[in-house]
Amino acid sequence: MASSKAHHATGFAAGVIAAAVVARIGGGSHGGAFYVGVLMSFVAGVGGSTAPDWLEVAWWSGSRRLWIAHRTLTHWGIGWIALLAVSYRELGHSVYAAPAFGFGCGGLMHLLADWPNPLGVPWIARRHSLNLWNSGHCDLIVVAASWAAAWFVGRHMGLPDIHGLDLLQQLRL
Repeated sequence: MASSKAHHATGFAAGVIAAAVVARIGGGSHGGAFYVGVLMSFVAGVGGSTAPDWLEVAWWSGSRRLWIAHRTLTHWGIGWIALLAVSYRELGHSVYAAPAFGFGCGGLMHLLADWPNPLGVPWIARRHSLNLWNSGHCDLIVVAASWAAAWFVGRHMGLPDIHGLDLLQQLRL
């Protein structure tokens, strides 16, 4: 499991990815609804990045105990991928699709951040782990990979005028 800070940092990258896709495909119909859809996909992406963990908490009980074992149903890859696929298909047709897409993007990013841990995540039927490092270690690698993915998607999908090298050249004196 990545640390809480790593999940938040990767969540912002997931929000950027979701917003770029929604901006390209269409977040609402036209006009102001488009911008609301892009913003909502970003916010939901950030929120979805911690969702697999907070969805396990029995909020109705008053205590912080879990209602389901950690890394079971809420960490199931098929569910998050299905949410992404269904909401992607509805982008531009439903006002709920953009935030649902962002939430799914954030949830999937959470699973990708947890995957290198020995505990792994249940992608299809059982848990699978990359067994690369223990919890909380190498968070910088996970965060850097998520932001590299955000740059790639933003550059090639939704934000074509963003160039990393151009920005560096602009900052030169």
